[in-house]
Amino acid sequence: MSNTFKGFAAGIIAAIFYGTNPLGTLFLYQDGVSPTSVLVWRYVLALLMFLVWMVIKHESFRIRIGTAIRLCVLGTLMAMSSATLYTSFKHMDAGVASTILFSYPIITAVLMTVFFHERITWRTTLSILMAVTGIGLLYRGGGDAALSATGVTLVLLSSLLYAFYIIGVNQTHSGLSAIQFTFWVVLFGMISLLVLALITGESVQILANTEQWACAAQLALLPTVLSLYFMNIAIDKVGSTPSAIMGALEPVTAVFIGVFVFGESFSLRLFIGIILILSAVILLVLSKKKSSKTE
Repeated sequence: MSNTFKGFAAGIIAAIFYGTNPLGTLFLYQDGVSPTSVLVWRYVLALLMFLVWMVIKHESFRIRIGTAIRLCVLGTLMAMSSATLYTSFKHMDAGVASTILFSYPIITAVLMTVFFHERITWRTTLSILMAVTGIGLLYRGGGDAALSATGVTLVLLSSLLYAFYIIGVNQTHSGLSAIQFTFWVVLFGMISLLVLALITGESVQILANTEQWACAAQLALLPTVLSLYFMNIAIDKVGSTPSAIMGALEPVTAVFIGVFVFGESFSLRLFIGIILILSAVILLVLSKKKSSKTE
């Protein structure tokens, strides 16, 4: 099995798992658990899962200071991306928010062009225009009420932070295994969330019942432990931009959950917006494949 195949397979798995973000989150919100509390418990439980995984796999906990600093930055980027996304769920439908989040592959492609001199083609330009149009169509979502500008801003900020994270992972040559690497990212992410809670003065609520703990465990396992682990593998095997592009399945997963689990509305306008965004990503994939063949 080639590294390229492993990378794309890992990227697809990571995208599907990350798209389950709204599942446990909205159930906890409905029970009155704050966004900060949801995130803190998500990262605490994820860290415990990684601890068990590290022990079972006999992985070393040793890390160089320079590597720790770089992973601290990455963990903070990931945690702040999650924090802004979770807060956006208070302002808009989860499916729409997670679909707008999918602008991060486009942002990643642009950043790689600007800072790492990846050549931007007409296909990439057309992809960006299609994605922007798709996001514009999502602005009114389902029904007649326009989406909150605050919600849209939060999701776009989350996308930007996640794009920085993906590029940062690609540029970090730590010598650590995927499990070790992700463990440290989650640890530093959890610390940054606790610092954020202290700064904002928000207390972390104790989860009250079995259902809440189950939702927190789902958030820890799927969109955190497994998604981050497979995403880091994908970035290592195929690079930042292709890994980001595999996120095409995230909005599909999120919208499916929003409509069929939470009863959110699904309009023709939303459908066309999603199709445009997914088409933009397919075009980027084809562009990447063609450029790889000519190299």
